[in-house]
Amino acid sequence: MEIVEERLRRTVGVLEKAGIPYAVVGGNAVRIWVAQIDQGAVRATNDVDILIRPADLNPLKVAMQNAGFSYRQTAGLDMFVEDENDSARNAVHIVLSGQMVRLDDFEPNPDVEPCEHGKEFRTLPLEKLVRMKLNSFRLKDKVHLLDMLQVGLIDASWADRFPAELRLRLQGLIDNPNQ
Repeated sequence: MEIVEERLRRTVGVLEKAGIPYAVVGGNAVRIWVAQIDQGAVRATNDVDILIRPADLNPLKVAMQNAGFSYRQTAGLDMFVEDENDSARNAVHIVLSGQMVRLDDFEPNPDVEPCEHGKEFRTLPLEKLVRMKLNSFRLKDKVHLLDMLQVGLIDASWADRFPAELRLRLQGLIDNPNQ
């Protein structure tokens, strides 16, 4: 976890220095939110996911490469690795706002603003993060949502905040958390 935390800190430092608006998303964002309620419920993650605007990708490439990261695009995903031999599992993954990650996503990713300013990192407001997780809805997204349900960050009352398809996904996790 220390290696991932250092990678996250380095990445955020590059973004801040370059003046690029961003939000930490993915497992690290869930970790930031869950830790506010129960540090013991925090789950480890191998990668760093950063949401940026598409127009900021090229300036980010320059800034990250100047900081010693190598750019890689694999299966249409933009990422940075610290060592060219690193696995994509250990990369800094770039998520682009306003775009679909997969063709079957329900909706495009949100913008980086507004954001929440935590102790050290900017992340999305909880509702936007939950919506992203419901949108992707892979196994790890379901686990992250279950973690947020378990610590009480979200509950059944949240279902009404989302369109029907996302509402059904959340309600399914609430009704059957051991699926």
